[in-house]
Amino acid sequence: MEIFKIKRIFSDDLGKNNPVFAQVLGICSTLAVTNALKNTVVMSVGLIFVTGLSSLTVSLMREYIPSRIRMMVETLIIASYVIIVDIVLKAYLPDISRQLGPYVGLIITNCIIMGRAEAFALSNPPGLSFVDGAVSGIGYSYVLLIIAFFRELLGSGSIWGIKVLGSWWTNWSIMVMAPGAFFMLALFIWIVKGSFSEEEGGKKK
Repeated sequence: MEIFKIKRIFSDDLGKNNPVFAQVLGICSTLAVTNALKNTVVMSVGLIFVTGLSSLTVSLMREYIPSRIRMMVETLIIASYVIIVDIVLKAYLPDISRQLGPYVGLIITNCIIMGRAEAFALSNPPGLSFVDGAVSGIGYSYVLLIIAFFRELLGSGSIWGIKVLGSWWTNWSIMVMAPGAFFMLALFIWIVKGSFSEEEGGKKK
């Protein structure tokens, strides 16, 4: 039964029920950090850390949290892990920490983290809750990484800060601006939803 639940978690959180595809949640990071792949990788690792451990902690404490202050406690738990991420970045990756600026703190407001705590961690055991949180973070992160790859490539002609397109390439300046993030996210969701619709149509036939 546990294996079946874990498979279901992976299938849902990485597939058609991915919160980015299904509810278009947490797109602040899409606008903020996806203009450079390196920054996006760092943000994604931090997000997975916070999402997984927040869900684990909420699940461990769920029987002791009074319902009337439930969301305040969840926010405090999430904020605690975000502070750890922020401190580690400032200590070991100061340049990236400066580039990300306040956006690391905005992980606290990412509704995917609170959503998984509310929808899953409060009613499931710690192990499954950790898996659900971590996989949700991975599902969100791979969307950001794909968008960041194309935004940096098209907008700067580089990948990971290394120039890969020659002088023949004219940078698309819109790609390093907020509208470029919206455009890439919309295109990505359109492609994914279209493929899922075709798959479901094929199964019905």
